[in-house]
Parts: sequence; C-alpha cells; structure tokens
Amino acid sequence: MPVIMAALLVAQTVAPAPAISLAVDARALQPGELVVLTVTTSTPVTSVRGRGFDRPLAPWRVDDTTWRALIGIDLDVAPGAYDVTVETGPAAAPTRARRRLVVTAKQFPTRRLTVNPDFVDPPATVLARIEAEAKRISAIWQSSAPSPLWSGVFMSPVPERANSAFGTRSIFNGQARSPHGGADFPSPEGTAVRAPNAGRVVLAGDLYYTGQTVAIDHGLGLVSLFAHLSAIDVLEGASVTPGQVLGRVGSTGRVTGAHLHWTVRAGGARIDPLSLVAVLGPDRDKTPGAMSDDVPRK
Repeated sequence: MPVIMAALLVAQTVAPAPAISLAVDARALQPGELVVLTVTTSTPVTSVRGRGFDRPLAPWRVDDTTWRALIGIDLDVAPGAYDVTVETGPAAAPTRARRRLVVTAKQFPTRRLTVNPDFVDPPATVLARIEAEAKRISAIWQSSAPSPLWSGVFMSPVPERANSAFGTRSIFNGQARSPHGGADFPSPEGTAVRAPNAGRVVLAGDLYYTGQTVAIDHGLGLVSLFAHLSAIDVLEGASVTPGQVLGRVGSTGRVTGAHLHWTVRAGGARIDPLSLVAVLGPDRDKTPGAMSDDVPRK
C-alpha cells in the first residue's frame, strides 16, 4: 500500500501543466474598440488571470477548457504593440501565455461649435454638484459585478442609427473639450430606450451634464450609461432584462436637442458602443461567446 501511495504522489507531481492558446475577435484593433479574448486550455483549469493595456482582465468560464475576457482599447491608447498576458495554475508556478495586439491609429473628426457661453462654462453655484457627480460616475465605472450579468446578444437601445461619431473632438467657442465618449442616436423625443442586455441598475437620476440618466452594470467591468432622457422607468438597484424599457429619449441636461447618448465602458476603458454590438451583437455569424476566428474584422 505505501508503494502504491508513493506512485500516486509522484504521478500527481509530474502531471504536465495545461497548454494555453489565445484567440482574439474585434471589429478592429484601434482606440475605442472592444476585443474579445478566448482562452483555451489543453486540460480543465479552475481559474484564469490576465492583464491587458495595464488593466486586470476579468475572465469568465465558458466550459472546462474555455474562458473569455473583454478587453477595451481606450480612446487614449497610442498606436503600437501591446502584450496581453494570461496565466493559470498556482501563483508560485503559473502556466503563462502571451498575445501581442498591434493597435493602429484612428483619425477622429473634430467639430467646432459656437454656443451660449453658459453651455461651456457652468456657473460657480453648480461646481460642487458637478464634482460630486463626476466622482459618482467614476466609481460606477470601477465597480462591477464579478460575474457576467448579461446573456445572449447585445442590441442597440433604440431603432435609429447613431449619427454622432464616437471619439469626436469638440471645440466650443474656441475651447477644446474632452472627446465624445459615446454614440448619439437621433431618436424622437419619447422614444423608448431599451436595455441592450441584462444587468443591474446602478444609477437612475438627474445629473447636471447628462440630465435624466440611467446606468446599467452588465458585469465583469462592462457598464452602459444612457443620458438626456425625458423619463426614467426603472429604479436604482433593480435587475433588468434584455429589451426592458429603461426610459424615454429626451433633451435633459446640457444638450441642444432631443437624442439618446449611449456610453459604454469595458474595464474602465472608453469604447464605442457600436463596437460592442459588432462583436457581441445579433449580426454575428456565430453565437456570442463562441467566437473562434483569430483575425480582427474590418
């Protein structure tokens, strides 16, 4: 019996580490794009860790040997080569794999507008409110459920096509402002705004810049924010289902007309909402979460 036990212990000790392969899927490898990383191991593993663009990844398990993670390429990422690293096994002796992503430049348009000065420089009486709201939004980007709350495909929240390019640089009255961090949809006032997928309402209220606003945490660092609504139809803390009405299109906050503004963050990175729909949406030729192609699509 002792000889048999010793043999078993040796077998466990010399068991080969699982091999790891990495595949990527994206609309493009450019600033503002979402990348889906597929991690495949030769044998089952219980956990996967990783980093990309100096941010930790949040992989989720698909099956015994398949894991996936969402990687956002932020607007400010400069062109160049970036390594995505993944590891599994004990921290003292992990099995590692690396995938190099080559980010190419993207030219974003610039628009110059002349507007009422109050639109550009808010009065001093509201600065404290603006600062408090900015801190709250920042916390929302950084706090997300540790598991995916979504299921199935991601849909556009309104029927109309976006008409304002993500990443557009705006100059108001000669003053440069932050790049446009979302997509604008020219939907008529009162149009129903629907949840692009399931999640939890982490914000439902009135903010100075974005007016009536709803934010949905989809889990694993993926967060949607819908701004300038005329009405809100959900409560903070509630769970929502895909397609559930969140509110109605409006013109509240600092805007010049009715439209829907949709912002998406992935792991804190600013990404184009249309890239989310492109790689995890209904037009995919494969079931979302089952991507195997290794060449980013144009």
